[in-house]
Amino acid sequence: MLPKVAPASTSSRLARGSAKTRLPWLLGPALVAGVAYLDPGNVASNMTAGARFGYLLVWVVVAGNTMAWLVQYLSAKLGLATGRSLPELVGLRVKSTTGRRLYWLQAELVAMATDVAEVIGGAVALWLLFDLPLLAGGVITGAVSMAVLALQGSGRHRGFEYVIVSMMAIIAIGFTAGVFIAPPDPGAVAEGLVPRFDGAESVLLAASILGATVMPHAIYAHSALTRDRFPERTQGMTTSTLIRATRWDVTIALVIAGTVNLAILLLAATSLQGVEGTDTLDGAHAAIEGSLGSGIAFLFALGLLASGLASTSVGAYAGAEIMQGLLKVRIPMLLRRLVTLVPALGILAIGIDPTWALVLSQVVLSFGIPFALVPLLWLTSRTDLMGEHRNRWWTTALGAVVAVLLITLNIALLVLTFSGAG
Repeated sequence: MLPKVAPASTSSRLARGSAKTRLPWLLGPALVAGVAYLDPGNVASNMTAGARFGYLLVWVVVAGNTMAWLVQYLSAKLGLATGRSLPELVGLRVKSTTGRRLYWLQAELVAMATDVAEVIGGAVALWLLFDLPLLAGGVITGAVSMAVLALQGSGRHRGFEYVIVSMMAIIAIGFTAGVFIAPPDPGAVAEGLVPRFDGAESVLLAASILGATVMPHAIYAHSALTRDRFPERTQGMTTSTLIRATRWDVTIALVIAGTVNLAILLLAATSLQGVEGTDTLDGAHAAIEGSLGSGIAFLFALGLLASGLASTSVGAYAGAEIMQGLLKVRIPMLLRRLVTLVPALGILAIGIDPTWALVLSQVVLSFGIPFALVPLLWLTSRTDLMGEHRNRWWTTALGAVVAVLLITLNIALLVLTFSGAG
């Protein structure tokens, strides 16, 4: 029996070597999910936070991005290890039809809030770039997102990824260019890393930033993206190999997203603080143009447009997965996209302030976090489901700390807001 050991060892080394050469091919799902961290709601929340409170909430952006790494890694690992998405697994374990419907309802509200942020952001960008009416811009944003979704619906996953990642590059350039023109004060940035608040409004914005960073629909979507991308294990591509690769995927995606989100807040804190009207997207755009030039303002608007188009496509994908997994109902993704456009277009039609609608949509997202995060931690810690890929005890402990922090912040938000404090 001993001679068989050498060939097996050699085969294992060859498989590992082959997997390393294919690492770029394994990347993609986290980059797609990561676009959700760069949606117009992020822009509104971070821009408003920087314009109103300067560097005060830098620590929230950094902490949120750190939490997001762990959460997205666990979601990707769940999809790889089980071949199912988080909504599917929750749907299988909630036996009560009423329970599944209630869970779906809150998840659907989260998905709709996401869509509101993304469509409004795209509409505002088209208004800034081409002076289009907001309602017309919302319709165009929805139409383009449907075209992008058609790639995913036809099974061309790599094509879908290429389009989304290309938009991510535009987003990164558009939102970081201003920081290079007007660099922030390093000392003030360091001071902003100290956790603190300044009244109820700062807590509201912190919850909004976290809702835009640790996004429930991105948690649902990531497990489905890895499931769809790797439906079968190829030779030399074990689950362990894919999980190792996804750590790189998540790290790259979150480094990009975190850097861009921080750049948005720093740009507002450096160039827009105290300037009248800069807590709105159009006001911020005008102030950027006045202080940094029309070129930087154009890049900002272009980044906002790419943000709306890319993130609304990912959000619609997540919404379809939520419905299918929890209600066992499959409807064409493009039809569902039409239905979820209605609330966003309604907000644009009746004239609600777009930036305020964006910020509030992110608060809705923050309240959906526990419903996605707690089941994710529970499922990824189960040996009967995950096998050898279950969480280590310290991973689950860290995830529990993240969940407690987020839930506590939301409770504080409710208390301070309804008591009128700050």
